[in-house]
Amino acid sequence: MIKPSRSGRAAPADEVFAARRRKPVPHEFVLEALAPLGPETRPMFGCVAVYVEDKIVFALRDKPAPLQDNGVWLATTEEHHAALRAEFPNMRSIAVLGRAVTGWQVLPADAPDFEEAALRACALIRAGDPRIGKVPGERRKRVEAPAKTAVTKKAPVKKAAAKKAPVKKAAAKTRRPR
Repeated sequence: MIKPSRSGRAAPADEVFAARRRKPVPHEFVLEALAPLGPETRPMFGCVAVYVEDKIVFALRDKPAPLQDNGVWLATTEEHHAALRAEFPNMRSIAVLGRAVTGWQVLPADAPDFEEAALRACALIRAGDPRIGKVPGERRKRVEAPAKTAVTKKAPVKKAAAKKAPVKKAAAKTRRPR
């Protein structure tokens, strides 16, 4: 209910200040499959990152564009791509990352075996497969400005004066008294 204030303007209702609802987690069945491991989720670049203990294992993505990158992103390394591709034939590099080959790989949501492949990846994580999951590096600290030291004043440097073209004075016309 909106209550009028003394100024006559309507004051916002309590519902407006209620906690903002979070967007639904995309591909939530993945979290259910990992439930015995107690996964944690965190927002990451508009996706949902999934952590098991200290490792990031997945990023769940369902965004309007580009559609080709929607699905379950696997946190892995290039050395494991060939072995994982044997198990997940539709797995590929993520286009939105801009490089041909990245450590991250996607099980695309538009693949015919998407749910089956995602659940197989969850089973590998539950079994402790070292090919999926990365321990994130520490965040880089911002470089602080160097400490200010006492500044000694330097003698000002004199700049050479630019030579100006001589100004010609117009001959003043003198009037003769009449």
